[in-house]
Amino acid sequence: MTDCCPRCAHESVGTLYSSPVPGAWDVVQCGRCLYTWRTSEPDRRTRRAAYPQAFRLTAEDLANAAEVPAVPPLRPDAPRPQGGQASGPAPAKTAGPR
Repeated sequence: MTDCCPRCAHESVGTLYSSPVPGAWDVVQCGRCLYTWRTSEPDRRTRRAAYPQAFRLTAEDLANAAEVPAVPPLRPDAPRPQGGQASGPAPAKTAGPR
């Protein structure tokens, strides 16, 4: 098991899922920044010392992160698909048996 998050160095990481083959790999997630990785990935993704400096985060970075904006509702004049079909071009017709 990993001792800390490779991205933010938080010590609270937990296993989300384990391989059906015992010991092959685990999917681990950080409790603070939510970074998720598989233990079988290379060191640059799983170990803090090898994680790229440009992508590392601190507790301050996370506290000052901008909130992701909500998706606004559709405009009233936005075109809507008819009859429950997805919008877009009609599928190509194929020649069938004659």
